[in-house]
Amino acid sequence: MAQTSPSAAPNSPATSLSAIAREHLPSDMAERWTALLRPGLRLTAARGTDAVVGRLGGLPELPGDVEWPVWEGHGPLSFVAAVDCAALPSDVLDIPLPTDGTLSFFYFDGQVDDGDALVLPDEPESRDGARVLYTPVGTAASERVAPPELEPYPMVPLTAVAEETAPDAYHPLIEETFAHTGHFDHPVHGEEFLEALHEVGVSGPGHRIGGHADPVQGSVEAEVAQGALGPGTRWDDPRLARESRAWTLLAQFDSDADADMMWGDCGALYWLIRPEDLAERRFEAAMFTWQCC
Repeated sequence: MAQTSPSAAPNSPATSLSAIAREHLPSDMAERWTALLRPGLRLTAARGTDAVVGRLGGLPELPGDVEWPVWEGHGPLSFVAAVDCAALPSDVLDIPLPTDGTLSFFYFDGQVDDGDALVLPDEPESRDGARVLYTPVGTAASERVAPPELEPYPMVPLTAVAEETAPDAYHPLIEETFAHTGHFDHPVHGEEFLEALHEVGVSGPGHRIGGHADPVQGSVEAEVAQGALGPGTRWDDPRLARESRAWTLLAQFDSDADADMMWGDCGALYWLIRPEDLAERRFEAAMFTWQCC
C-alpha cells in the first residue's frame, strides 16, 4: 500500500491559535500575538501508511570519510536522530532548510561518564558535545556501527505534520512586542490564555523542525544568545535581546519513552542556528542547549 504524504497544512490545534488569542486577549494584542506565529514541522512516531521522514535512534548512515563525532577528552557522542530533508514538507517553513540531503544529530548523553560532563551553551569548551552533520544528496553513505562504549537508542520512525507554533510567554519577542519587561501580570501571561494554549497541545516540547522552540524552562533563544555573546554575559545585558532574535530553531527532540530517551528529568534537546548559516549549510555553526524539569 502506498504511503501517505506528510501533511503540508497546519493541524487542527494550530489553526485554532489565532481564535484562542481573539477569545482571551484584547483585539489589538491578539493581532500582535498572532503575527508572531511561525510554521514548524511536528515530528511524531510513524504509524501504518504514514510517510517516514526521519527517525529517532538506531544507527546513523554516514559517508566513509566522516568520522563518528567525538568530544575530545570525553568520548563519542550518541546518535539521537536523523531527518531526510527531501521527505520533509519544508516548503511550509520560513527557514532555508535544505530541500535534500540528510541531517544527523549527535549528543554526548552521559553514557560514557555517567552524566559527569555537561554540554552547555555558555561553556565554549563543551560545544563539541553536540553536533549536526549534513550529508548532501548523492553522497555515498552507509550504516555505521556505534562505538563500543555506546548503547544505541531504539529506532523510532518519524512522520511530519505542519503546524503553527507560538513563542512561549517569556520569549524575547513577547517582551519586545508588548513592551512589558518584568510585568508578568500582562494578558499574554494570563492564566486563562496560557491554559487554553495548553489544552490544544501547544505546551511542551515534542519533536520539531523549524518554528518556535518550546522551552521546558525559559527562553532557549536567550540561552544560546548568551553563549554566543561569550562567557560572563549577564541576563540584563542589552545586547541579549538583539542576539536572541538572530537565532532560529533548527530542531528540538523531546524525551521519548519509545526511543528510551530521557534528557535529564523529562527534558528536551535544542539545536538553533542563524538563518544565514542555515542558508549556506554551515551546520558547524549551530548552537546547542538543553533543558529539563
